[in-house]
Amino acid sequence: MNDTQEPESSPDSNPLPSESEAPRIERPPGGGWIALVGGGEFSFGETAEADSAWLAHTNPGTVGFVPTASGSTDYGDLFAEYLRETFERKVETVPVFRGRDARRRKNCDRLAGLSAVYLGGGVVDHLVDTITGTTFAEALLDHLRGGGVVVAIAAAAQALGAFAHSPLEREAIFGLAWLRGGVIEPNFDPGHDRRLRRTMEEPGVTFGLGIPAGSAILLGPDGVIETIGVSFLLDDSEAEFRVLGEG
Repeated sequence: MNDTQEPESSPDSNPLPSESEAPRIERPPGGGWIALVGGGEFSFGETAEADSAWLAHTNPGTVGFVPTASGSTDYGDLFAEYLRETFERKVETVPVFRGRDARRRKNCDRLAGLSAVYLGGGVVDHLVDTITGTTFAEALLDHLRGGGVVVAIAAAAQALGAFAHSPLEREAIFGLAWLRGGVIEPNFDPGHDRRLRRTMEEPGVTFGLGIPAGSAILLGPDGVIETIGVSFLLDDSEAEFRVLGEG
């Protein structure tokens, strides 16, 4: 990242109280933050608290919006309007819609000048199928290594797990595996947990995160974890939930 100004800490985040109580989540190395947002309509202010939290860890500069999961050009325009009006932040769309877009050096190079990259929601299959094994996927990791912020909402958050439940295949598919051994269920309701528990039965899965709409889990360097709202952790597919964060 070119701008070395240190971001302010977020007054709205809820750091987990102690290492003994916090889950052990292994994420890719780097000085940046990963924000997993459970979902919600930004146009109705449902993600405002979560967005304020990840922006507090974001250096000044442009935020890049990646529309891959939805395939929608309007989504990026609406998000840019929201972030400009609510937080006075500029947004530009990084046009990765198909596999060939994810292999274009121009799109990868765009990330180097961004303070944060926001992976929009949609269909998890579209994001995973489009960027897995591409130079764009590696550029996202480089962005994180260099101190940038990567935000993933709803289906995009789900895609960062080892596996994700595909609405198209109606079964688990491989995710991008940014969380070693972890799976993520966005828009989560603890009263309807069957899909998360079933995904946790996939080989090598050791924990599951259920993140309701409006809630978020922020993963910082050196194992730092912050929560916005309430999320849920499963250590085993048959275990009771552990509550992360405060209502």
